[in-house]
Amino acid sequence: MLSRLSRSTVAVVKNQTIKNSFVRSFSSNEITVDVGDAYTTHLFESPSTQVTTSKEELMDFFRTMYTMRRMEITCDTEYKARNIRGFCHLYDGQEAVAMGIEAACTHEDSWITSYRCHCVALLRGSSVENVFSELFGFSNGTAKGKGGSMHFYCKEHNFYGGQGIVGAQVPVGAGLAFANKYMTPEGEKMPIAIAGYGDGAANQGQIWEAANMSSLYGLPMVFLCENNHYGMGTSTQRSSSNDDYYTMGNHIPGIRMNGMNVLAVKQGFAAVKEHCSTGNGPMYVEVDTYRYHGHSMSDPGTTYRTREEVGGVRGTRDPIDYVKKLLLDHDFASTAEIKAIEKDVRGEVATALSKAKADAPLPAEWLTKQVFCAENGTSKDYAQPFVRMPDIQKSVYN
Repeated sequence: MLSRLSRSTVAVVKNQTIKNSFVRSFSSNEITVDVGDAYTTHLFESPSTQVTTSKEELMDFFRTMYTMRRMEITCDTEYKARNIRGFCHLYDGQEAVAMGIEAACTHEDSWITSYRCHCVALLRGSSVENVFSELFGFSNGTAKGKGGSMHFYCKEHNFYGGQGIVGAQVPVGAGLAFANKYMTPEGEKMPIAIAGYGDGAANQGQIWEAANMSSLYGLPMVFLCENNHYGMGTSTQRSSSNDDYYTMGNHIPGIRMNGMNVLAVKQGFAAVKEHCSTGNGPMYVEVDTYRYHGHSMSDPGTTYRTREEVGGVRGTRDPIDYVKKLLLDHDFASTAEIKAIEKDVRGEVATALSKAKADAPLPAEWLTKQVFCAENGTSKDYAQPFVRMPDIQKSVYN
């Protein structure tokens, strides 16, 4: 009998090689693609498998996802050269997840995730240079070099960072969802809050506690399980008595989607956002994906899976190759144009790396800065001026 990973691989290969046909054209730059058996749902109506996209969107997906891939591969090289120290968890292979979610959302929607966070940070306000600087511990980093690989952050774009403690970001995500509901006038659509975690964290008790509260309060909260099948190094079949993670909310609706297909994620997450933002409460989302590197840089990733398995996924399910194929099949780009983009991106990443290496750490006095809020844009720190209560009229002001 095929394992779930093997079953999903076979299904996705079939969908991507057979069902990604040109259904109908609205203009020379717009197509509708059938993403096949991309969705399985729990107490939720399945989204349409007909996804409309355009040349412009696919070109943006390709360039952005290829930038993610080159950035993470460069991080791998720099870590092995000992220019990056400490923990480092890479996202290559999972690019379609973050890209598809970002395509369905706006920066009004809050997002917090696990320590595999470099590429989400790139989508939410960081540049490649910022990412490299942060990993080097330098001042131009996303968190001024004080956070490192697991703690990127951009409040301006409602990205509340990665989290070094397994699963600890999920209750914080519920808090973000509470804030979004609290600050939205009654009857209006609410920004959603996304809390990403891996299959290794899926059985954490704090996730269920956050889900219970989110359901009770009707919060616009998305419990996003990025299932790359191995956690830190144990397969989901060995670590979870229920590895249908999208069903773990019991009465809370859920959906599993093909996380290697950016169009499937875009379409599926748009339906999730519509559900949660309109007062229907939280949802569980499981994206079926795969990481090419090990769990972290200290993990070769081959002791619990074979090189053939990794190569098989690369050869049949790669999320960037999927977008490239759509561009080529529908004459949106030529092979020469694709290669030119790839060369351009490699150059941009190399330039960003050189600039990051010219940076330096913050001076020691910064260790005590940014502990509290900055008052009215000044450098003076002060404590939070009020405490939010469930009812805004009952909030406590100093």
